[in-house]
Amino acid sequence: MQKLLFVKNIRWLVTCNDENQVLEHTNLLVRDGVIDAIGAISQPPEAEVLDASHMILYPGLINTHHHLYQTFSRNLPQVQHMELFPWLKALYEIWKNLDDDSVYYSTLTGAGELLKHGCTTCLDHHYVFPQGRSSGFLDAQFSAADALGIRFYATRGSMDLSVKDGGLPPDSVVQPIDVILKESEEAVKKFHDPKPYSMHRVALAPCSPFSVSEELLRQSAMLARQLGVRLHTHLAETKDEERYLLETRGIRPLAYMEELGWVGSDVWYAHGIHFNDDELKVLAATKTGVAHCPISNMKLSSGVAQIPRMLELGVPVGLAVDGSASNDGSNLLEELRMGYLLHRLQNSTTAPTGADFLRLATRGSAAILGRDDLGEISVGKAGDFFLVDSRRLELTGCLEDAAALPATVGIKNAVDYTVVAGNIVVKNGRLLHVDEESLAQSAGNAFRRYLNLGG
Repeated sequence: MQKLLFVKNIRWLVTCNDENQVLEHTNLLVRDGVIDAIGAISQPPEAEVLDASHMILYPGLINTHHHLYQTFSRNLPQVQHMELFPWLKALYEIWKNLDDDSVYYSTLTGAGELLKHGCTTCLDHHYVFPQGRSSGFLDAQFSAADALGIRFYATRGSMDLSVKDGGLPPDSVVQPIDVILKESEEAVKKFHDPKPYSMHRVALAPCSPFSVSEELLRQSAMLARQLGVRLHTHLAETKDEERYLLETRGIRPLAYMEELGWVGSDVWYAHGIHFNDDELKVLAATKTGVAHCPISNMKLSSGVAQIPRMLELGVPVGLAVDGSASNDGSNLLEELRMGYLLHRLQNSTTAPTGADFLRLATRGSAAILGRDDLGEISVGKAGDFFLVDSRRLELTGCLEDAAALPATVGIKNAVDYTVVAGNIVVKNGRLLHVDEESLAQSAGNAFRRYLNLGG
């Protein structure tokens, strides 16, 4: 039997389509998870109905880089004034204690927060696999995502370069290359669904040039292309990383990755702050993407990515919250506004507009994840969107530009509705498929066990 969702009387519908249309007083029909019709259409008698008479409807936001396990290492006083390398070294001593329980509940917590703030697709970069107890981590993540109803794009991350080999992580969280490649292939075969509108996908994602060997990067690129999946890693995040590669390899980060086969339309990097102009032109020519993480970059004093120049050259750019411990949250709406303001400060009149930033978080993000079925409200696209009641007091007097509003004004609280694949998963700002109070208690208990806090 067909599943129909009819959204009627939408006050403003922000499409993010090719024409950047904002429709008024319109209807939308989702049939079996896919947008079937928009406009003056009749309500099917068997449809579930959502009355959006005073609502603004936006495409679902798409998060292109996250570390959900870090949800349980947020706001720790001992790392709040550190930059990336010392921050990582300190936190690895906590992360090496991850288990199925902490991964499951941190995923529920972080992904639940994303859903409550209009994010319908989450890419997670999990790369910490403590030896002897991490075989169920991706199972736990997909189970948590399915419980919430979010569209989930996992990565099988990896590290093989520990402190004794000149890397940053401790020995207990690195793995041999043959184990990584074997488990990466198994993860793709078990979880990756390449079909349009799929809820589950997998990419391969060695962590970074300072925690991964040259051989692992090369072999991962070969395996990903053999399996038909995408490639992801951190790159050009800090000057420390740049110095590390110049000292150890005698080469800049992008040139190093290019030698190993890590450019192309199936590759995207997290951060991309410290590329020079020639390197940005390489990214544009090869259609290699960048996941922009403004709040994390500010918190860790990493720098400001050259987003206006990237967009001018045609570099594919999406938006991301990055790890919860470097953010310290999972709110892509907040990221959208902070990114807009950061680039207004940095670039003035050449900065992306508010509407531009919404497109980065929707169409731009969909493109770098290789999801041409997501990112806009158009017939044939997935039925992923969120709605905000325009009658909120904090939105009074600022409704002249609905497309820019999430960036210029901001949406400070949970959205009213989030819909994924035509299913309502957030209603009146609350998760529908889990009990939030019960989840908060269970997740809090898991957090305390993980940090060995007792009580």
